[in-house]
Amino acid sequence: MNFFKLFPLFVILTVLNSCNSSEENSGSLKISTKKEASKTATPRTVSKEFKDYWYDGTAEITSYSLMQERYGEIREGTAVNIFVSEDFLPDVQVKANSSSKENISVLKLNQMKNFNTGIYPYSIMTSTFSPISEKEHPLKVTNSVQEWCGQVYMQLNNRGDFEIESHSYFQGEADQKFSLTKTWLENEFWNLIRINPEELPTGDLMIVPSFEYFRLRHKEVKEHNAFASLKQGDSISIYTLNYPDLQRQLMLFFHSNFPYEIEKWEEVNAAGQNDTLRLKTTATKLKRIKSDYWSKNGNEHLNLRDSLKLK
Repeated sequence: MNFFKLFPLFVILTVLNSCNSSEENSGSLKISTKKEASKTATPRTVSKEFKDYWYDGTAEITSYSLMQERYGEIREGTAVNIFVSEDFLPDVQVKANSSSKENISVLKLNQMKNFNTGIYPYSIMTSTFSPISEKEHPLKVTNSVQEWCGQVYMQLNNRGDFEIESHSYFQGEADQKFSLTKTWLENEFWNLIRINPEELPTGDLMIVPSFEYFRLRHKEVKEHNAFASLKQGDSISIYTLNYPDLQRQLMLFFHSNFPYEIEKWEEVNAAGQNDTLRLKTTATKLKRIKSDYWSKNGNEHLNLRDSLKLK
């Protein structure tokens, strides 16, 4: 299968520009609020503490020990969360290469998962781009899954509606374009924790589950009823989502005080057709660093992976 047929050209150019750029984050404290899709969005107050942490020219990188349920068994692997602020172009919804008053400042999460299923490996990446200065749904969410059978890709763009494009090597899932009415996205809660956990919604909600869930479970992409709860502790708080019709639960454990680092997460889904148990996926923090990692891409920097306890 031709890789480039699966990806829109602007996505490919975005990835190449980001990898080759010498500057991931401009470090500017200037935050634009111009975006056609959110003219009525509520402004968000951004504190000096937030700016000092997220606009210092580095990304926050956290490695996790991953125990991933797949095909009715637990697979040992690693996960990495990379949070970073960056300038974003509101119209084409890609990373901006230069500063402009038209740019929007977003908090981006790139989440990587790697694990093996027997002889062959899995690689999963999800990216979520959330506006910082406005209380608005993410401008964009993407997810890709690669394994030896093939690859799948899904992308959401926040415009008039949620515009979704999906590509898959599975029959019945091949090439799809459709839209959804805007509602909560499970993927956005990770960024919302880091921006301001007091904005996390609770109670009975309609939520679009994570893109990873849809791709691995081969479910129709749509919103589902869920119950959300927030348990705030002195040191650790827990945000829990329960989807009764999916028999799915997600728990995010994070520090109760700024910068609200995510320490671990747990996920349980309905047992598969041939499974006898509902197994739990867990990810537990190994190490966390702040780094301008995009400038450390030489062979001489390979040893820096040791600081994240990554093999």
